[in-house]
Amino acid sequence: MSRPVCLFTGQWADLSLDALADKAAGFGYDGLELACWGDHFDVLRAAVDDAYCKDRWELLQDHKLGAFAISTHLVGQAVCDRIDERHQAILPEHVWGDGDPEGVRRRAAEELVLTARAARRFFDAAPQFVRDHLTRTGRTVVNGFTGSSIWHLLYAFPPPTPGQIQAGFDDFAARWRPILDAFGDNDVCFALEVHPTEIAFDITSTRRALDAIGHHPRFGFNFDPSHLGYQGVDYIGFIREFGARIFNCHVKDVWWSDAPSEAGTFGGHTDFGDEGRSWDFRSPGRGRVDFEGLIRALNHAGYGGPLTVEWEDPMMDREHGARESAAFVRSLDFARSDRAFDAAFSDPSSEA
Repeated sequence: MSRPVCLFTGQWADLSLDALADKAAGFGYDGLELACWGDHFDVLRAAVDDAYCKDRWELLQDHKLGAFAISTHLVGQAVCDRIDERHQAILPEHVWGDGDPEGVRRRAAEELVLTARAARRFFDAAPQFVRDHLTRTGRTVVNGFTGSSIWHLLYAFPPPTPGQIQAGFDDFAARWRPILDAFGDNDVCFALEVHPTEIAFDITSTRRALDAIGHHPRFGFNFDPSHLGYQGVDYIGFIREFGARIFNCHVKDVWWSDAPSEAGTFGGHTDFGDEGRSWDFRSPGRGRVDFEGLIRALNHAGYGGPLTVEWEDPMMDREHGARESAAFVRSLDFARSDRAFDAAFSDPSSEA
């Protein structure tokens, strides 16, 4: 069975869920990955209100759409981050509170625990075809970020001490183990989008993050190759090593230059889409990610979850890009063969 082709709603939070669902169905998507911001998924209501969960599903089904994951990137970012005024713009008022950094981190962690409960209640109310899909994949997934107390030390002078880096991973473990235990209590998994600014942003840091939390069974990954490719990280190698922990997959492309540029990998304090950058996100199929190799690796790893377009391209109209991306992903996806291609050679009933 083909994997559901979905659209992540995070970049569309300026639209109501009803308006976006209407567009997504017209673009050709099977479902939406619901962001916990805008009006798309209200954690506080979903955690306690069965009628709210029912209403969300009725809205989606009115547009013949499903949902196979929810995403809490913004609140998750605040769990480990060094909090400053930027976070106020991305956090709910009840999480930001008075802005005291440790208070923000504590309330963000509490919101993550509540999100696990909300996801459980929401997906327990799902239509049968969604519950059948979750049964086949063996998990219910919340995607998100973790934040990092040591990202600012990535390329630092004076150089950080080994103890400072270890303290960052210890902080991550101390804050996230209780959250992951709560996810386990609700039979939900958390999928980190490995990404610059997070505790894990390449293969090496991913290994260290897993070690820090004792390879917690509820911790996995929302695989997005675009955040690895421009860094020079082997994104297909990531699938080979961590395939069993890939709980969700974002389809997003990225372009990077082989020639020297004005703003290098660190971006030069430019904005996406500015001239002179050495890399930029692209609509799927228009960058440099080897998506065929990626699909083959996901097949080998046994990944059966959704393929979800996270549409970001600073130089393309988003509706054009979202429609084009749905068709691209649908044409890209194929199942792994269940037989050797030359098995028929030894079949006496076959004809030459």
